[in-house]
Amino acid sequence: MRVLRFLSTILFAGFLSAAPAMAANDTFTTEELLYGFEKTVFGLEYRSWSWRPYLVKKFTRPVLFQVHNLSSRDRTQTVHQFVREIDKRVDGLKTGIARDPAEANFEVYVVDRAQYERVVKTEIYKSERANVPGRCLVRVVSGRDGIKRSAAVIVSDEGEFLFKRCLVEEVLQGLGPMNDDEDLTHSVFNDSSRHSRFTVFDQLILNMLYDPRIKPGMSLKQTRAVLPLVVRDARRRVR
Repeated sequence: MRVLRFLSTILFAGFLSAAPAMAANDTFTTEELLYGFEKTVFGLEYRSWSWRPYLVKKFTRPVLFQVHNLSSRDRTQTVHQFVREIDKRVDGLKTGIARDPAEANFEVYVVDRAQYERVVKTEIYKSERANVPGRCLVRVVSGRDGIKRSAAVIVSDEGEFLFKRCLVEEVLQGLGPMNDDEDLTHSVFNDSSRHSRFTVFDQLILNMLYDPRIKPGMSLKQTRAVLPLVVRDARRRVR
């Protein structure tokens, strides 16, 4: 997550829970979901982080996470819980925890603020000269055949809201929807929103992205031919 415009002291208990089924099927119009897909999947906040920002980016194989908890508070189980939640909520995407670190293709570094800059430079960019933007971040390495690797850095010691917000947004963005838009009021992909959970709107976007008809490297024009059907089927999957 890049710059948050505010911090909240409100604790969002159950931030991983989903809204009722009626919210998924009735609250959002097809046009809203198409707009949300276009704004989050096409484009990047930081264009140097991925291959061709205006093409679809997604994993084409299981996403195996490794958590590096460097923070004074152990957040490992919370990250594992969110990984399991994604696996349940997004059809077409398999997520899990890597048993062997060499198998991991998505690394999550949980740090205290004092560690943030050093970890970004040494573990994410491998360069002491690297620019370190934002309060948390994710980097995606992608190519014509899909996302190869992702790595997120999540700050743990600046309150529960920021930690949960960073965890949800950065991990989800590392799966492919890498852009933010201020008009997406029901989404975590909006730095002005108050969401710190995997919202129903974002579950729909991820289910659209991981529909088998949406291929890595597709342009916006190419996706428009199938997206109305993809939206219909995503509604059926999100409960």
